[in-house]
Amino acid sequence: MVLGSLLPSSPLANVAVILLTTGLIWIGSGWLEESADHLASYYGLPAVVQGSIIVALGSSFPEFASVAIAATAGVFDMGVGAIVGSAIFNILVIPALSGLATDGDLETSRLVVYKEAQFYMVAVATLVVTFSLAVIYFPVPDGPALTGQLTRPVALIPMLLYGLYLFIQWQDVSEYESEEAGVADGIGREWARLLGGLLVILVGVEQLVGGVESLSATFGVPTFLAGVTVVAAATSLPDTLVSVRSAADGNSATSLGNVLGSNTFDLLVAIPVGVLIVGSVPVDFAVAVPMLGVLTLATVLLFGLLRTDLSLSRLECYALGAAYLVFVGWIIAETAGVTGLLRN
Repeated sequence: MVLGSLLPSSPLANVAVILLTTGLIWIGSGWLEESADHLASYYGLPAVVQGSIIVALGSSFPEFASVAIAATAGVFDMGVGAIVGSAIFNILVIPALSGLATDGDLETSRLVVYKEAQFYMVAVATLVVTFSLAVIYFPVPDGPALTGQLTRPVALIPMLLYGLYLFIQWQDVSEYESEEAGVADGIGREWARLLGGLLVILVGVEQLVGGVESLSATFGVPTFLAGVTVVAAATSLPDTLVSVRSAADGNSATSLGNVLGSNTFDLLVAIPVGVLIVGSVPVDFAVAVPMLGVLTLATVLLFGLLRTDLSLSRLECYALGAAYLVFVGWIIAETAGVTGLLRN
């Protein structure tokens, strides 16, 4: 930790590192999202594909980096917690804020509900199956109950499903008749800004994971729960920025496509990549699956509200926000030992 080595080792210093790196992630994500948006417009991609692939990949880079860095640092549970917590934040909070940022209701379409949403639900189920295979075939003898070793071959299963997702999106692009693309002036500069944003985000996330890990050790907070709350909220800032801005500009397809595409990428690519980097990591099934169950409930709530009149009203946005507050309250109760649904 570069910042950590410049500051005294104390909880206050760790909080300062977390705040500074969160701002760094925000700045880098702004560069990345603007350049990704310009590149997608230049290459003439449909709005849904633009949101679910180009913008989503850009705004998902903080989560991707957090898993990779957490895996190499030996705190893979924090990385998985950040992914699942970020996915819940994205599903509940970002659509709510996007809906409140519009003048009326946040409009959606059958394409978003029936293609993006349903494929995302398949992604959640696939991750549960992947964790199950790790517990069944590669149990950890001396670890907690229901702990399995997630190996590289098993981690390839969700990545193959993401390959199918890209193929489906590519088919949609090939059938789409776009308007005439803009001139190529400045396109090289946009690619340079995109790479610069990725680099800034990578540095910021590395510092963020280190600060949260230090705080977790100081106060005895499990790394998984720290990832679900602090790291997840910080790394979700780019998704929040791009979706709210798109909704305010009247482009609800890009706004909702970014949320679903970002979550799909996080579940099917970011977690497996962490495994591919280190070779194998232990996964606590008794902790991960209840969290994925909460994510499934949040997903059902969002899709049910989206399907009614194919829009989100302001009242429905407030309901999504209240559901997230309930989730945070449950996480606090688990940390304090009031509830014990996370058995390990």
